[in-house]
Amino acid sequence: VQLQASGGGLVQAGASLKLSCLYSGPTLSTYAIAWFRQSPGKEREFVSAISWTGSGTYYADSVKGRFTISRHNAKNTVYLQMNGLKPEDTAVYYCVADPGTRVSGTAVGDYRYWGQGTQVTVSS
Repeated sequence: VQLQASGGGLVQAGASLKLSCLYSGPTLSTYAIAWFRQSPGKEREFVSAISWTGSGTYYADSVKGRFTISRHNAKNTVYLQMNGLKPEDTAVYYCVADPGTRVSGTAVGDYRYWGQGTQVTVSS
């Protein structure tokens, strides 16, 4: 399984960004997808996750109400719409996947496949 994250950039506080995660894998496979982030000197932390059908979505308390995760399976893409960005959202954002239809969890070890990250920098 390969995952390609994109859409990061440098924005001012209060701005919006939309991250995309393009995933590819064996035909007919199903994947729950999540976003994690890591700031310098900090451990990777869970941001959001979505089930295969999109019916289950989960958010870290720190982003709830500001970020929205969605997916378009026909395009093999998961999105993370980030509104009201804050300087503390600055991090490398990673999209990750785990086989199955349900969200695996919120821990780093719950996801088998990791893509490269995309940098999000929010200036104050």
